[in-house]
Amino acid sequence: MRITRRRVLAGAAIGGGLLVAWSLRPHHYAVPLSAGRDEASFDAWLKIAADGVVTVAVPQLEMGQGVTTILPQVVAMELGADWRQIAVEPAPVSGAYPNLPLAAKWADLRGAFLPSFSDETDEWLTRRFAEENRFTVTADGTSLAAYELPCRNAAASARAMLAYAAADRWDVNWEECEARDGFIIHGDNRLSFAELALEAATYSPPDTPPLRSMPPTEAPNDLGSEAPIHFPRLDLPSKVDGSFLFAGDVRLPDMAFAAIRHGPIDRPELSRFEADAAAGSPGLLNVVKGKRWIAAVASSWWAAEKALDRLAPLFKLKDPLDGARIEEQLERAVMRLDGVERIFERGDPDEALAKPSHRARYDVAPALHGTVETASATARLSNGKLELWIGSQAPEQARQAAARALGMSANDVVLYPMPAGGSFDRRLEVDHAIEVALITREAGRPVQLTWSRWQEALAGRPRTPVAALMSASTSESGHIAAWRAKLALPPTTLEFGERLFGNSTSWAAIEASSGKADPMAVEGAEPPYGIENVAVDHAPVRIGLPTGRMRGNAHGYTCFFTESFMDELAAAHKREPLSYRMERLGHDLRLAQCLQRAARLAQWGGGGEQSGQGLACHRMGPAEAGGRIAVIATASQGAGGVKVEKLSAAVDIGRIVNMDIARQQIEGGLVFGIGLALGSSTGYEQGLPTAGRLAALGLPLLADCPEIEVEFIASEAEPFDPGELGVAVAAPAIANALFSATGLRLRRLPLLSGGL
Repeated sequence: MRITRRRVLAGAAIGGGLLVAWSLRPHHYAVPLSAGRDEASFDAWLKIAADGVVTVAVPQLEMGQGVTTILPQVVAMELGADWRQIAVEPAPVSGAYPNLPLAAKWADLRGAFLPSFSDETDEWLTRRFAEENRFTVTADGTSLAAYELPCRNAAASARAMLAYAAADRWDVNWEECEARDGFIIHGDNRLSFAELALEAATYSPPDTPPLRSMPPTEAPNDLGSEAPIHFPRLDLPSKVDGSFLFAGDVRLPDMAFAAIRHGPIDRPELSRFEADAAAGSPGLLNVVKGKRWIAAVASSWWAAEKALDRLAPLFKLKDPLDGARIEEQLERAVMRLDGVERIFERGDPDEALAKPSHRARYDVAPALHGTVETASATARLSNGKLELWIGSQAPEQARQAAARALGMSANDVVLYPMPAGGSFDRRLEVDHAIEVALITREAGRPVQLTWSRWQEALAGRPRTPVAALMSASTSESGHIAAWRAKLALPPTTLEFGERLFGNSTSWAAIEASSGKADPMAVEGAEPPYGIENVAVDHAPVRIGLPTGRMRGNAHGYTCFFTESFMDELAAAHKREPLSYRMERLGHDLRLAQCLQRAARLAQWGGGGEQSGQGLACHRMGPAEAGGRIAVIATASQGAGGVKVEKLSAAVDIGRIVNMDIARQQIEGGLVFGIGLALGSSTGYEQGLPTAGRLAALGLPLLADCPEIEVEFIASEAEPFDPGELGVAVAAPAIANALFSATGLRLRRLPLLSGGL
């Protein structure tokens, strides 16, 4: 191994000694996928049983996005297995499943502390971190990028081992054997995986996995949503019949149920409660006090919840959060000239924007996740071991947090990964893992903690509010010479990183990140258009509201700013919105093609007055790769609010692995984006959210969902996760459609929240 400056990181210690920060020894892991009776584990990713069932380990949280189908499909296609014999098992928390792309992207959040010396050493350090910290976080659409190749390698090795066993029986070369539909085939010879599995596992895997020449691919076709589904979702039947188990479905012997009350935002202290009034509550077993919360443990969750009503806890808070103050702080930050950090620059935007010809202010309110399943976790503490059943996007971080809360080693905490009923990045937080660990210790029995909907709204971490000032300098013909996006918001992702990796409280995380520039908080603000002079600025602001990640993340508001402002420039110069964009996309033909396809799909009429049509496009990921989407919305505004009648989308996500799931993700993202466009927000008064129920969020009902058309564009680019593309473009497309229908320009999310 070649030693570089970053392979051995050393620093001066007290007394002049050296601290060696990284070990040079490679890591080796025991196979984390346990084989049962008549099963053989081939590596960390798959095992094959004597009945031919192939079980695939999935180290990512299934939260509706279909990862427990996508990764098994990759294995099945590479292995040559019969899809009807594929099973899934949640992977245990292990360093054998590092999410390297996300670990690299989140380097600043996790405290990578030295500048880069080379790509090679950066990659080495990222792998060391991800393996040593069992970093398997599910986020930012990285599942396929992180795990497709490891799945293919595992399946190719297993296929070779099956071929070894069959070839030895037939006395032929193993390279001449073919794996197809769950069989190893050579001429007229044919043996099933079931017949070969146990024997094949005794062979050594090949040094280099013999990958198939073509990676898993499904090509778009003219049938669209009517196309046959070759790899149906594995979780669908059990979700339909109700047998699919979520975190709240866990049942253990002698288990009790807990409900909880948190104090107002953000640094409350439990002041008093009426213990005598709750003493006779039916089913009440325990009352557990935290410094900033109180929980009741009872024979049922409802009994625990009613006991909390009788306890009537009161919290004291020095400076309760107020929505008007948040607005004032954002207003000051977006208008100030100092304390602004330049995140991206091309050309000389400051000189070109000395006197901008166009300026527009946009605002985004805090948004709640609105998950179907609220936070839920089950814990059992016995013989010095803590067991956790929890749906978490960050399972190792949840495990570590629970261990620290109880003052025990993480080696004594076992986490059983459970799926989540939707997450939208809400399950990146680990508060409920800490709480259930403390409650079960005090209760002296297994406990299942479930937050009420109100507690989810109160103690969850909303998507950050934002104020944006967009500026442009244009010629009389509409040529954009310069563009600036100035965004005022807290360093929300740095704050999240302090909580996740530093186990910080919400107020400590705000303190640690205060005033810092946060590139991920303004991700997507660089316009995809060919503009010579561009600047993206972040004005960090401290608002007192703990904020977190949400589906779409920064793209959910930066695309709204960019595409709304682009539409304003087109209208100011009396230019047709589609052609105005196309003129500036000569460098990105993939995005231009998306716009053309969407226009054809929607029968675009030019977006003229009262047409009710509006468009938006966006690119996520690096310019040379990434995903693209263009959407045309048809919408109108009436006495009942905004009516979105149709969304037509053209999408380029590179190579498509599963067409049906890709379509589901685009459609689901668009509907989620409608929710963010028309609702999902809350204000704050006296430290409490003003919207505490799903009914108060203005989320779209089934009857409100528009007709959705999605067309995929064939591409040979690397696959891109489609889950967040639709979220980004829905709001600006709807806002631009409402402008064409009414002539009113709406610059605040949710739309119509500021009136007309």
